Amino acid sequence: TLNNSFVVIDEAQNCTYSQLKMLLSRLGWHSTMIVTGDPEQSDLLDGMSGLADISRRLQALKNVSVVQLDQTDIVRHPLVAHMLDVL
Repeated sequence: TLNNSFVVIDEAQNCTYSQLKMLLSRLGWHSTMIVTGDPEQSDLLDGMSGLADISRRLQALKNVSVVQLDQTDIVRHPLVAHMLDVL
């Protein structure tokens, strides 16, 4: 259990559902856990990433926030946003 902690799970699109469940269930008292990732950029085989499913399920909880970004949130070079529209 991760008590008194600030935990960042980055690139979570490369975690399976079971791996994310294991990580999330370690949240302890006085802790915050942030999970980041882009379900469209997983390095796993199709259907293996658990990020989209976990996000959908947790969105229903009152004390959990799920934030979804889109192309308008990209602050890199404008060409990157255009490339992602077609990739």
